[in-house]
Amino acid sequence: MNLNIKKYKYIICQAIVLSFGIQNLSAQNTVNKTADFVQSIGTSDVTFEMVKIPGSVYQMGTSNGSYNDAPLHTVQVDSLWVGKYEVTWELFELFLSENNILPDSFPQDKIKKADAITRPSPPFEDPAFGMGKNGYPVVSISPYAALTFCKWLSTVTGRLYRLPTEAEWEYMCKAGESNSVFTDKPSQTSQLGNYAWSYENSNDSYAKVGQKLPNAFGLFDILGNVAEWTLDQYDEDFYNNQKDTIAINPWNMPTRLHPRVFRGGSWDDDAKDLTCTLRSKSGFYLQKNDPQIPKSFWWYTDSPFIGFRLVSPVKQPDEKEAKKFWQLVLDE
Repeated sequence: MNLNIKKYKYIICQAIVLSFGIQNLSAQNTVNKTADFVQSIGTSDVTFEMVKIPGSVYQMGTSNGSYNDAPLHTVQVDSLWVGKYEVTWELFELFLSENNILPDSFPQDKIKKADAITRPSPPFEDPAFGMGKNGYPVVSISPYAALTFCKWLSTVTGRLYRLPTEAEWEYMCKAGESNSVFTDKPSQTSQLGNYAWSYENSNDSYAKVGQKLPNAFGLFDILGNVAEWTLDQYDEDFYNNQKDTIAINPWNMPTRLHPRVFRGGSWDDDAKDLTCTLRSKSGFYLQKNDPQIPKSFWWYTDSPFIGFRLVSPVKQPDEKEAKKFWQLVLDE
């Protein structure tokens, strides 16, 4: 990509991310009073819950660097609505269906736009690997598929949904806690087991969402169960570039397929690797058993441990801003 074009797109995307939040809201965290809403989808019986979290300035990363997540640096993020649970198969399969259930009262132009969004081709094999779908988190999808789903969901609900940035995700995870589970390194594996599914307690499978305790923001499975895609491209030096300033809504916009950042660890990871700060990166290793040529943009055959969580701006973008965002993240 031309350097000037890349710089121009970066400036635009920073402005868009800034427009997707709102400053200085007084929403309470879930330990006190929750601010939630339930999103319905057409006439289907599938709904999902969102939790409002207040924007803040926080310390991102670690001071020791042992997890490739140093240096500690100051970041400001805006208020967001965040999925209480990871996206489940029931919700994602509404998107996969050729006959999405939409009420007759929906504007025809909205239905037409939703129908025009390309759905993934059928997966090569069972993407759930027999681990279950009813109430379980969706896995084995690419960040492109997750974002295309977000565009479809935004179209049918009239509210913008997207993936969180790395900075947003870490803030959502830490939730301002001093609890050792949500700081640099969990000090007690037994305590972590109350909040997260890891290799030690998962019985070699992901679990239904919401079976463990939530963090202080009321988010379930933010650590463990399945790892979660973010909006960012992985860059080893991204933190270093921000360490001498307060980074406002930082986003390392992707310019290629890999490496993308996923966070939180999964049912297949050791408990010691389930932290709010550990950064994991994608690569073609997630598609090594895909026999298709070229390999699927939609399904990652070797990632039954990565899913995603929705976020939605408190201050919604206008139609022009939303269109620009989808053009950037889906390269439309």
